[in-house]
Amino acid sequence: MKTSLIFFLILILALPVWSQNVQLTGLVQESPALQSFPYVTVTLKDTTGKLIAAAMTNEKGIFKLDGVPHGKFELQYRFTSFQSVSKALVVQQDKTVWLPVVILQPDAKLLNEVSVTAERSSVNLKLDKKVFEVGRDVLSQSGTITDLLSIVPSVSVGPGGAISLRGNNNVLVLIDGRRSGLTQGNALEQVPADQVERVEVIANPSSRYDAGGSAGIINIILKKNKKAGFSGQLRVVGGIPNETRISPSLNYKSNKINLFATYGLRLSDYVGLYTMQQATGLLTQPVYLNQRQDEDRHDDARLLYFGADYQINDHNTLTAAFLRNATNDHDKTRLNYLYSGKNGAIDSSLNRRGESWEKRSYNQLEFNYTRSFKRTGKKLTVDMQYDFWDSHKDWNLVTGRLLPENVTLPMIRTGSAGASKDLMVKTDLVQPLDSSSTIEFGLKAENRRVSSDFIAEEQRGTAWEIIEQIDNHLLYKELIASAYVQFLGKTGAFSYQAGLRGEWTRVGIEDRMERYTNNKNYHRLFPTLNLSYRFNTGTTLQGSYSKRINRPSLNMIYPFNELTDLTTRYIGNPDLNPSYAHVFELALLRNWSSLTFNPALYYQKNNGVIEDYTYRSAEGLFITMPVNIPKQMRYGFEMSLLYNPVKWLQLNTELNIFHYVEQGNYQSQRFDYSGNTLTTRVNAQVKLKKKLAFQALYNFRGANATAQTRTGALHSIDFGSSKTFLKDKVTLMFDVNNLFELRKFKGRTEAADYHIDQVSIPNAARYRLTLVYRLNLKDNQAVRQAQSGNRN
Repeated sequence: MKTSLIFFLILILALPVWSQNVQLTGLVQESPALQSFPYVTVTLKDTTGKLIAAAMTNEKGIFKLDGVPHGKFELQYRFTSFQSVSKALVVQQDKTVWLPVVILQPDAKLLNEVSVTAERSSVNLKLDKKVFEVGRDVLSQSGTITDLLSIVPSVSVGPGGAISLRGNNNVLVLIDGRRSGLTQGNALEQVPADQVERVEVIANPSSRYDAGGSAGIINIILKKNKKAGFSGQLRVVGGIPNETRISPSLNYKSNKINLFATYGLRLSDYVGLYTMQQATGLLTQPVYLNQRQDEDRHDDARLLYFGADYQINDHNTLTAAFLRNATNDHDKTRLNYLYSGKNGAIDSSLNRRGESWEKRSYNQLEFNYTRSFKRTGKKLTVDMQYDFWDSHKDWNLVTGRLLPENVTLPMIRTGSAGASKDLMVKTDLVQPLDSSSTIEFGLKAENRRVSSDFIAEEQRGTAWEIIEQIDNHLLYKELIASAYVQFLGKTGAFSYQAGLRGEWTRVGIEDRMERYTNNKNYHRLFPTLNLSYRFNTGTTLQGSYSKRINRPSLNMIYPFNELTDLTTRYIGNPDLNPSYAHVFELALLRNWSSLTFNPALYYQKNNGVIEDYTYRSAEGLFITMPVNIPKQMRYGFEMSLLYNPVKWLQLNTELNIFHYVEQGNYQSQRFDYSGNTLTTRVNAQVKLKKKLAFQALYNFRGANATAQTRTGALHSIDFGSSKTFLKDKVTLMFDVNNLFELRKFKGRTEAADYHIDQVSIPNAARYRLTLVYRLNLKDNQAVRQAQSGNRN
């Protein structure tokens, strides 16, 4: 800890923070929310109208004009669909001039005259992130956020919806820079992809972000409404297998207030198929099992999000919002077991039918206060978030033996109930030191309390008896307090950002049976460093380092297990500890007129990494649980190409090759293993006349392995088309997800006396037709228009 702190202080003192250039520096904000306004054109002209200098505001709304002489000038601020602003200016002194904050107002007349032009997705590098700007790609407009992430460079989405970054699923997914109810469960499947403005892939996050997620952060930035008056959008989706969605959004914006509301209704059916071939007793008397599981899932979901931004005055804004995501699932499963001996003769056969009902309700209250100051770039934000959810799930399981004789076994039922309360409070201050350097401070506290009940019973006549003493209550308590400081600066073409975050965590676990009682306290410092050098307007080189933590998720800790399968179970491990990662990256971005080239080298060293461990219990069950192993290392090369040879064609390809090494053991299992794997993606889009477009996407993930389990290669193809008409008010889209049903998960787990082969197809091919109607809106309406404060 002392070494890290000394290194950090030396580094900060050594960095140049004063620039010798004479500059005009200013900040532009949009009304009424007082949000930073990026991409505003700022021009400086003399009294004859001659252009002296020009600039564009960055993503924080800040611009800089260098080399301005003495004299009288006119400053002009312009952005499409907003009223232009002109300011008279006299420059007399030989030093940096800090200009007053300029606030642009929407121009309702101009907004009604703006036409929508075709946009293409693009990739660019910021100091601490890779930014994927979402265009009007067919697949990013017709599907959900989960579908969109499938085309984002470096990001992969597994068959079950698991999100990973460069092959590592220890990733933290945020909405507008903060954890959200939209990322819980399957909520991302409920939000249309066209609500997203950009996706930030942050392999080495700065210290302003939580240190969680050893693979990094995926930050999804949703669109903010900029249109005055009433506007809205209605989206209707129909699909096979059944997928019915209705999503209306309404917005009203004036000079002082911005009101927004979104409602989403989703009724979906999913068909899954899982097969398994299991061989046990290979060293003595082998027994073979062929198992097939057919799954029919029906999900009902209702999402409501509403709130308001209120501009108190030119420097103070309040935002309040409420999110509710309620789901009601009804699933049916059919399992068939066929046992045989070494010679292939059938020994016995069983079947099991299961039916479950689950209700979940996730609620989130948000509050934000933002204060800007006369000094350009200075900003104070206060955020408060209160999350509370509850869930109930019941299973009924009916089992029968068909061979060697027909017998109905006792019925089994399980019940689980959970609830959580989570309060988060944070504050951030951005303080410019001069025209080229800034310091940021922040404090955060989060208190979480989760309770879980689980019971398993077997029917005996008219009575029910507890199975295996499974009747318990678990209470999980977590308190995380953190603080950070970071410096940002620029000297010529060189930019830097260095920070230090401290996090203190207290975890308590207790249960009624006193089997899992456990308390943990740990404190860590997390340094970060981001460096960037811009050779010219088209070439940027970046280097970065961060220390990260991967905290176990609740499902990894939860020790109770469902009894759906007769042969295998997954249980959590309350003794799990967090793992820590040191992450390094070197990246280059080169832009030509029609080609973007983005290669990167990365290295990650993990301590106490969390890995799944499978063993066979005394009762013959295969139990899988997460455990800590000492070391894991991975390093790789990533390359992304974006090519626009002609106006109507866009090609995008990506390749990621990495090597990994694991070392350590758990009980009698050694985890020493090394291997190589790769992922690749090819994306092609054609845009024809009369606003007709087509897109095809191919994803490939290479085979992967650990000491116990090997997974096969994974392929998938998605296709989409769209047509916009009625003066851009209506768009009709058709897309196919998992075309040809190639997305199959294949895996093999083995030891000296057994092996298990599995094939999982959780979702069949899905065909969707989407209709979008826009009301007084030339651009797509966003789910989240709320003031983002300092969150992005």
